Amino acid sequence: MQRILSAIIACCFFISCNNGTEQKPADTAAATPAETKAGQSGVKDEQSQKNVVQIAIGSKDHTTLVTAIQAASLVDALSNAGPFTVFAPTNEAFNKLPAGTVEGLLKPEKKDDLTDILQYHVSVGVFKPESFTEGEVIGQVNGGNVTLTKKDGKWMVNGTATIIASIPASNGIIHVIDGVLLPPPAAK
Repeated sequence: MQRILSAIIACCFFISCNNGTEQKPADTAAATPAETKAGQSGVKDEQSQKNVVQIAIGSKDHTTLVTAIQAASLVDALSNAGPFTVFAPTNEAFNKLPAGTVEGLLKPEKKDDLTDILQYHVSVGVFKPESFTEGEVIGQVNGGNVTLTKKDGKWMVNGTATIIASIPASNGIIHVIDGVLLPPPAAK
């Protein structure tokens, strides 16, 4: 009984010496809330092949796409293991949309519409150009489908966007496209 009482007293003494200040581990003490990232996108790895989001972030031709992915809160989802096939419109592709379209979709009240459009650019699985077949239909994350066709030796998505480059990523593949894919209107 004496040992238990001594242990309790020692514990109380230790707690009272804490003077009410919060202790942080040394490795997080300097991080501010703005610097701390949760989820897969917060993992720092400079050695491995980049994932689809990291590749897009590193591309000067995809700044609009990156802004849209961030606005739709899809960074962590697309940073996960996948595998994903991403049809990634260039900035020029977004510029082809009617004036004000991108700005309108980036508004918080349009987040659901933006998410639907972005998810229409993503498939689960890796679809490589050397495996494409004429008329192939690929299911997209939003529940829609895209169709691949070949025109003048180049692969087209839905007959409106040409695949201009394909880039392998650690969690899938990115097909750079010159048009924005718009999902067909939902059947009512």
